[in-house]
Amino acid sequence: MNPNQTPRTRVRLRYGKNGRIRFTSHRDMARIWERSLRRTGLPVAQTEGFSPRAKLHFGLALATGYESDAEYLDVDFKCAEMAVGEVLDSLVSVLPDGIAATGGTVLAPGTMSLQQAVTSCDWDIELLDASADDLARWVDQVRGAATLMVTRERKGKQITDDLAPQVCALEVGEPTSRGVRLLATLGTQPRSARPSELFAAAELPYRPVLVRRTRQWIEQDGARLEPLEVSL
Repeated sequence: MNPNQTPRTRVRLRYGKNGRIRFTSHRDMARIWERSLRRTGLPVAQTEGFSPRAKLHFGLALATGYESDAEYLDVDFKCAEMAVGEVLDSLVSVLPDGIAATGGTVLAPGTMSLQQAVTSCDWDIELLDASADDLARWVDQVRGAATLMVTRERKGKQITDDLAPQVCALEVGEPTSRGVRLLATLGTQPRSARPSELFAAAELPYRPVLVRRTRQWIEQDGARLEPLEVSL
């Protein structure tokens, strides 16, 4: 390290986003995290320039209205060492209702960013007035489909992609008081597949009333790891 360079430690945090705060956008969530970390008084590193901002690195954006048990962000601290326990304890009293930091780890220098590293996500989707038998038939149709075409906007242009290779797993879950749960694992590379795109491409006949991201996964050396388990 350059002797004149300020030492840095990068900590990866896992957090949940549940309840009414699920209607907060990804951009507003970034502001909430900046404000909350500032209130902790921890030595968070700042960008340079006229309007310095906390150095935060977010993972895959969560659609507004979705809940999650497995969101992640990387935080740079301007110190050679930072105890994860201290960070988690400091966040308890400053995060708003519905957001809870549930784990963390110190990252080795050079660890791949969340945007680049995450390869798939697990989803738990509650479908209104669905029956298990009818949903099972729809799941079989989706699994057997040769293609699942979806139109996306990319850099101002309409692009048609095949979603079928991104549907890693799909199964009927347990019944609920409002319908039935659908469990899905969707790929994120080279472009993240969203539950709403699956619903549209496969013509889902039921209305989702609650969508929750339950896990994010990184493929490393043949193993499937959650983002707090990664190493160089």
